[in-house]
Amino acid sequence: MSERPRERLLTAGPHALSDGELLALLLGTGTRGQNAADLARGLLGQWGSLPALLDSAPAELVRAKGVGPARAARLVAALELGRRYLAAPVAPRRPLGAPADAARFLKARLLDLPHEVFCCLFLDTRHRLIRYEELFRGTIDGATVYPREVVKRALQHNASAVILGHNHPSGVAEPSEADRHITLKLAKALALVEIRLLDHVVVSRGGHVSLAERGLV
Repeated sequence: MSERPRERLLTAGPHALSDGELLALLLGTGTRGQNAADLARGLLGQWGSLPALLDSAPAELVRAKGVGPARAARLVAALELGRRYLAAPVAPRRPLGAPADAARFLKARLLDLPHEVFCCLFLDTRHRLIRYEELFRGTIDGATVYPREVVKRALQHNASAVILGHNHPSGVAEPSEADRHITLKLAKALALVEIRLLDHVVVSRGGHVSLAERGLV
């Protein structure tokens, strides 16, 4: 009994379980000729990785052998719960804390995108979120950013501070020279209208980087 995934999760915590064991718990039961663990291993083998599996369209999951509508719905619901949990730290009207809070919020919205997106978190005087907006979209190589549009939107929302964010679909969060350049340019543009740039956070599946923590804001 102590070796079953459900019991080990409750006693040792979810980190003690492998991707296959966690997936087996979500699937609940197996199919004729294979248990839930076998089904989970088969799905991971078919897709190659857990992110690839969970990023699949619901219709594709439904068609997978042994999955069907009920199990597909479970997987999609679990992923959406994760996204909403990640977004929770900076829900509207709650104060924004450390850079990691903004990173969690941005990962929940941007990690699944195949193209680069540049966005802004507009904050009030107490650093509570007023509005999140995706302003510029690009290819996998980058997005064109217009400082005038960022300033315009900040003024429209009566923001006192702004956090910039964008994703790197390549999987590497390290800021480029262009990222550093546009950060300084936007900081100067916002300062002209007395709006403070708090941070620029770059997110990817490999992690995140806060330019404020790097001393570049």
